[in-house]
Amino acid sequence: MEMTQTQTYSQTPGYFKRLGIFDWLFALVLAGGALFALNRYGAYMDIYEKVILLAAAPAFAALGWHWKPVRWFMPLAFALALLAVAMYDHSLDAANTRFWLKYMLSSQSAILWMSTFFFLSTLFYWIGLAGRSSMGFVVGSKLCWAALVIGLTGMLVRWYESYLIGADVGHIPISNLYEVFILFSLITAMFYLYYEAHYKTRQLGAFVLLVISAAVGFLLWYTVSRDAADIQPLVPALQSWWMKIHVPANFIGYGTFALASMVGWAYLLKHEKIRVLWQALVIAPLVLLALAWLIAFVSGAGDIVIKGMVNASRFTAVLVVLFAVTNLMRDRLAARLPDAETLEDLMYKAISAGFAFFTIATILGALWAAEAWGGYWSWDPKETWALIVWLNYAAWLHMRLMSGLRGKVAAWWALVGLLVTTFAFLGVNMFLSGLHSYGKL
Repeated sequence: MEMTQTQTYSQTPGYFKRLGIFDWLFALVLAGGALFALNRYGAYMDIYEKVILLAAAPAFAALGWHWKPVRWFMPLAFALALLAVAMYDHSLDAANTRFWLKYMLSSQSAILWMSTFFFLSTLFYWIGLAGRSSMGFVVGSKLCWAALVIGLTGMLVRWYESYLIGADVGHIPISNLYEVFILFSLITAMFYLYYEAHYKTRQLGAFVLLVISAAVGFLLWYTVSRDAADIQPLVPALQSWWMKIHVPANFIGYGTFALASMVGWAYLLKHEKIRVLWQALVIAPLVLLALAWLIAFVSGAGDIVIKGMVNASRFTAVLVVLFAVTNLMRDRLAARLPDAETLEDLMYKAISAGFAFFTIATILGALWAAEAWGGYWSWDPKETWALIVWLNYAAWLHMRLMSGLRGKVAAWWALVGLLVTTFAFLGVNMFLSGLHSYGKL
């Protein structure tokens, strides 16, 4: 038996020998694109930005080698973005006069298409789960990929549009709530699609796409009520290359934590007693909403926050109805969900990945703070809640590794973690002020 295993191992081709011509072509295109950007725009970059650019090429090449869909996803999004750039022809007015820009490839149009595809993807995933339709899952997955492609295209085009407004205005589009909600949606969807392929199950899309649709719903409300899609110059605190690495790392953490919480919900739907699950999932949002209203009242919140709470009330009502419907259909849905081992393993891997990136983001944030404000840590509300989020998931992972945390406790903890993360992400901006108030609602 030992000889057979040794022979099998020795016959396994090495990592690079397993790569095909398309893998190498993909890496070559990325390297060529990085060198072209360095040659064309290197004069506008500092040494750190040049290092980030050159490091990105092999990093994304390795990602494409590990996860094959990246080989067509990234080139397609970049090709569409370059097509949009060519259509602009150095004039921002082209977004209102050229058909494909106006209705498809300008940043605002692309983000609206992304929102539509995410909503439709959620619908078809639920059709697949509730109706036991394989076609629903297939369509839902393809629509999620379509949302990713057009969403990334919109972000790249928005980046270019900011420079059309003015060289001093141009910046990477991850600087305000509008932009980071798009980033959150794209990162969460991308991680979900990776795990969907890895575990060969599409049943969890119905749950994960719900949190993405909630983010998109907030994005659309925020856009309409605040004209948030308008590109604004960066405030002084954000005029730093640290933003380019701190914010994406942070939102990889947020996205994977949200994904894990939805998997936790699926686990509880499959394994928890319906009476306990119903009471917790309906009462908890109502209690949290009541606490939020109390905070708004005590803090003397202005009209903007009160309007936000009204919308939060509507969202809570939708959430309660959703929980009620899913629990009424519990037996039908539970039979279609993956087994407990798969759900637990996915939760663990998502939280592990998110914790690693969130730790990196916290360290980067401290270094950025030292440069911008003269100190690594100031107990600003955003920093304090980031620490609470970090401690929450550090404890989850510690209990998992040291005490073998499994089952319902882990799932409940992951689900409650979403509430902690949401407050750190959004609640602090709504109710608290501090050095991070440039993201305030």
